[in-house]
Amino acid sequence: MATFLYRLGRLAFRRRHFAALIWVALLTLAGVGAASAPAAGNTSFSIPGTEAQKAFDLLEQRFPGMSADGATARVVFKAPAGEKMTDAVNKATVKKTVKELASGSEVTSVADPYLAHAVSRNGTVAYASVKYEVSGMELEDSSRDALKEAAQDARDAGLTVEVGGDALTATPETGSSEVIGIAIAAVVLVITFGSLLAAGFPLLTAIIGVGIGVSTITALASALDLGSTTSTLASMIGLAVGIDYALFIVSRYRAELAEGREREEAAGRAVGTAGSAVVFAGLTVVIALVGLSVVNIPMLTKMGVAAAGTVAIAVLIALTLIPALLGYAGRRIKPAGQKSKLLGGGRTPKKPGRPNMGTRWASFVVRRPVAVLLLGVLGLGAAAIPAASLELGLPDDGSQPVSTTQRRAYDLLSEGFGPGFNGPLMVVVDAKDSAHPKKVFTEVGDRIEGLKDVVTVTPAAPNKAGDTATITVVPKSKPSSKTTEDLVHTIRDEGTEIGAKTDSEILMTGSTAMNIDVSQKLNDALLPYLALVVGLAFLLLIVVFRSVLVPLKAALGFLLSVLAALGAVVAVFQWGWLSGLMNVEQTGPVMSMMPIFMVGVVFGLAMDYEVFLVTRMREAYVHGEKPSQAVVTGFRHGARVVTAAAVIMIAVFSGFIGSSESMVKMIGFGLAVAVFFDAFLVRMAIVPAVLALLGKRAWWLPKWLDRALPNVDVEGEGLRDADPDGDRELVRA
Repeated sequence: MATFLYRLGRLAFRRRHFAALIWVALLTLAGVGAASAPAAGNTSFSIPGTEAQKAFDLLEQRFPGMSADGATARVVFKAPAGEKMTDAVNKATVKKTVKELASGSEVTSVADPYLAHAVSRNGTVAYASVKYEVSGMELEDSSRDALKEAAQDARDAGLTVEVGGDALTATPETGSSEVIGIAIAAVVLVITFGSLLAAGFPLLTAIIGVGIGVSTITALASALDLGSTTSTLASMIGLAVGIDYALFIVSRYRAELAEGREREEAAGRAVGTAGSAVVFAGLTVVIALVGLSVVNIPMLTKMGVAAAGTVAIAVLIALTLIPALLGYAGRRIKPAGQKSKLLGGGRTPKKPGRPNMGTRWASFVVRRPVAVLLLGVLGLGAAAIPAASLELGLPDDGSQPVSTTQRRAYDLLSEGFGPGFNGPLMVVVDAKDSAHPKKVFTEVGDRIEGLKDVVTVTPAAPNKAGDTATITVVPKSKPSSKTTEDLVHTIRDEGTEIGAKTDSEILMTGSTAMNIDVSQKLNDALLPYLALVVGLAFLLLIVVFRSVLVPLKAALGFLLSVLAALGAVVAVFQWGWLSGLMNVEQTGPVMSMMPIFMVGVVFGLAMDYEVFLVTRMREAYVHGEKPSQAVVTGFRHGARVVTAAAVIMIAVFSGFIGSSESMVKMIGFGLAVAVFFDAFLVRMAIVPAVLALLGKRAWWLPKWLDRALPNVDVEGEGLRDADPDGDRELVRA
């Protein structure tokens, strides 16, 4: 592989006009496609294999036109102090609002509070239920605007009016913090390279890669039903890895120049050595992201595949566009150790010949590996302690910031009707094969009414055929509580028992039941997903490092990182530590998809640093150095660049903490913390300590396996034959 990439790098350097033209053309094509593509509606949402989804599908079949999975909104009214919602003036305002809401193009029904008995016992709170023909993710912006305008008109009449439900689902905003993250990345690059031009290349190529990826997603959004979160995730990961991959290629190029090689030769060698690491690092990220498809949640699969495509683009750009840009730059890119005059180049170093920070740190770790290993493991273990209290769930209006109308509507309904009113459960009774459907409907209702933690059970509402009915159950507790989850399982157990006796099927659905089913599905998929991703990457790393223990150590280090990162997420988003600093207005359960998503993304990124750092150690060991010296050599050449890459990735991910979407905010924080733990505690401390303790055993590989494995030559050993000065010492990064 090193030889092929070496030739590719030289070709891109030599044919720089052609390489640059291809990427400009691809960016233009993607941009035109995005601009001319039909406007994508919001994405549909389905969870195959869950009882809640099965019930939705049954309702669509037995209750045509009901739009069981259609969006809902609750317009909640509260009378001014000293008045009631039954007063004539307030009643007239509400009826006018109901009429205004019913005129919406996507509205299927609006329930009048006075006819639907939707007025609280004390008469101060009432609500109108609005149902739409499409889901909240598919609702047009015009329908949302009409909903907001109707609420505002009622406010102008003197009532307190808030709107809840999934009809107000909106596109997340990342805010200015994302730009700050990129600015920090730029500063780190300038410090690392000592050159504005060299620092600009990774940023430029990363932006081009993200532009192509996100534009392609936008162009295909309507055809493939891709949502806004898909492009946000793709830009987040694509920007981070795009900068990092280009950073490693440019760093190696400058190191080759410092060894006196011609610029075309240096570009070829940079792509042949660092490029090999980029390819395998990118493969691990792609495996982790595409592997999300095993969860069998279409939205998660699309997010993973789209982000993986953006990572693949970042790899290709690093291998082809970077050497082309280096060709354009010519002598303006200085060899490693030299700075541009603008940034202080030409000055005499204060302490010439002093080992760099990476060398000094690695030497310290090699001398005291046991102490460093214990401190690293204990530190990560302490950070992981909060993960033992992890509570999973999907966000509802109760988890929204108190500044939002959804949260205020949630609180008003809890005040007027009780906390369980915000998460009603829908029981669907399929008695098509039963001899006495009406008796089944009655028995199910009576059985549920006798359960504890139930406030209200509505009479069964059968379809026209009389073979299927819906029953609405209002629990005592709020939707995200453990008590409500236990009630859902109890009702399902009771339904299974009744169904077996009466030849019927009782299903539970609704947003609360769907959230519970999604959480369970994600929990069940976590271990198989972990086994698949870690297993495939383990095999890949055996090929890269030609070792069994090094990949095993990499996987165990990753588990420490992800557990510590989950602990940090629990501490901030569930316990409320530093919530003010992170702008977390409402604490609560961690999103159900967070653990499995963090496992996938963090594993891929963790392997980036493992590959980049350890390949330099492997390279030194293959070239004849002792194991402990190889560790120091790897750090001397790679620690500065890996540190810069980690800081850049942390900055980029931290930029998404400013998002208005709780999912994006939590993902940005979790990934930033995970990269910090993995890069600085695992890869920079635990990894060299373990390798120092293992010595030559770290690179042990059974002979039969050594013969069976393909030789991918990540170290660039094959390039020594192409170099007339092949015996010269390793280059510095």
